[in-house]
Amino acid sequence: MLTVVTDETFARDVLEHDGPVLVEFWAEWCPPCRMIAPVLEEIARERELTVRKINADENPATALDCQVLSLPTMILFLDGEPIRTIVGARPRTRLLAELDEALDQRSLSRS
Repeated sequence: MLTVVTDETFARDVLEHDGPVLVEFWAEWCPPCRMIAPVLEEIARERELTVRKINADENPATALDCQVLSLPTMILFLDGEPIRTIVGARPRTRLLAELDEALDQRSLSRS
């Protein structure tokens, strides 16, 4: 089960978290959100990547702050900074490739 964050806990659980955090913005009515949920749970179990989810309907302030216009939207944060935004459901391999690319580019730019 993925950890749920809210408007109240977003800063603590995402922005102040050391290391990479993938946040999925979702809603109950969103079929692609339901499709990607098991993929995100697998990634959270298999990778050293913190994965959180936030219901955009119930937490509109954070969705607005993060400029979320479509669901699902996944934002990869690294040390509190957004480094990649992924809009829409993806097959597992494509999602992992996009996440790895973003993290690899960031580690290269820091060296």
